[in-house]
Amino acid sequence: MRMRTSGASMQRLPGGGFLIKPDEALRPYPKVLTDRVAHWAKVSPNQVCIARRGADDEWRRLTYAQVWDSVRSIGQALLDRGLSADRPVAILSENDLEHFILTLAGQHVGIPTAPLSPAYSLVSKDFGKLRHTLKILTPGLVFASDGTRYAPAIEAVVDEHVEVVTTTAPPDRRNAGVFADLLEMNPTQGVEAAHAAIDPGGVAKFLFTSGSTAMPKAVVNTHRMICSNLQMIAQIFGFLEDEPPVIVDWLPWNHTFGGNHDVGIALYNGGTFYIDDGRPGPGLIEKTVRNLREISTTVYFNVPKGYEDLLPFLRADRELRASFFRRLGLMFYAGAGLSQPVWDAYRELALETCGERIIMATGLGSTARCDSSTRTT
Repeated sequence: MRMRTSGASMQRLPGGGFLIKPDEALRPYPKVLTDRVAHWAKVSPNQVCIARRGADDEWRRLTYAQVWDSVRSIGQALLDRGLSADRPVAILSENDLEHFILTLAGQHVGIPTAPLSPAYSLVSKDFGKLRHTLKILTPGLVFASDGTRYAPAIEAVVDEHVEVVTTTAPPDRRNAGVFADLLEMNPTQGVEAAHAAIDPGGVAKFLFTSGSTAMPKAVVNTHRMICSNLQMIAQIFGFLEDEPPVIVDWLPWNHTFGGNHDVGIALYNGGTFYIDDGRPGPGLIEKTVRNLREISTTVYFNVPKGYEDLLPFLRADRELRASFFRRLGLMFYAGAGLSQPVWDAYRELALETCGERIIMATGLGSTARCDSSTRTT
């Protein structure tokens, strides 16, 4: 497994700060993340880009060619609505295929999206944080993955003049449509013209802080931030460029760890991203176990709680253990510290299963809050 080991220099700054700079220069990177989608759609069009289990419990897979066509069609639909950074797209959705395509489509034509925590709509009783975030965004379009589940939040908070698009069950008595209709749009030259006009320093998406100390704050993520960061990661973890990564991941896309780092690594390097319908916790980690038994990942991302909850299943299930470690080159955690006993247990399981240690790494956001900035490694 290829890793980069170049050094770094440190410059002390007035006031006691310091600047750390890697010795290796950053190689060129694309202007917009969708340039990589276009690349892989040309180079390996039949490679699976993203997959999620459907209502029939089978994996619904989209290739890079399919994603690229959908991105351009949705991009046209967004342009036709005159959306912009002042009238972006607000996304009320868990991780799903439509959420993924809509985010990329917005980036491709320079229209920001803002994934909002599903808890604002599905758990909150007063919708206070949802109302607060929508007031900041002033969205021109609101997307909801499920018109029925999100109906109370939409009815209570979304202005009646704002268009609503849902995957299923569009709400009555308002300007609403279904996502499938957007996919029927034929892209015009306007799509590529809008793409060509994008400023790399322009807004790609808005992410909101968790609001643990106050109400959530909108954080601008630029195209340059996202793309340069993914190039940094590719240069550090060189094996990502050697073989398209395979990732099974549940981390929410309204945080930078899941929505920029994990999804971005798969896309940037022509890999496959399997949306995990599980997560840490009783009754949920079992879904993750099922997915990991079927899909052997090349790199695994989780928070410490996720590693803790997965551990007893790995210890008890030889088939799961074999699948988990079969192709694994890196385990990565963030969000909190990983306890030494859990770290040691994974090292021992790796040695027992595949005869070698698997690298365990972590990362820290460039600001005090990991959920409010593009992650660096």
